Amino acid sequence: METNILDNETKNKIGFVTFIIEEFATSYKMNRQEAYRYLKKYGGIDYIFECWWALHIDNPFWAVRDIYKVEKTTNEAKIINGNRIKTKP
Repeated sequence: METNILDNETKNKIGFVTFIIEEFATSYKMNRQEAYRYLKKYGGIDYIFECWWALHIDNPFWAVRDIYKVEKTTNEAKIINGNRIKTKP
């Protein structure tokens, strides 16, 4: 029987995503399930996975704030490396 073992980076990423969802839920007075659904609906989960390395070295307050800003601009623009890039004409 083959055993799949996650590498350290994957473990760290999963641990951070779990942690930041909890922080987001606490910040916006949601339970974890509501926070996950909200983040999933508005692109926050994708952003967390794409930018987890930069987010995880920041204070959780600022990481949550960055995630919220990305979600608020999902329909207007995408934030890449701190710069707003228009996605709609």
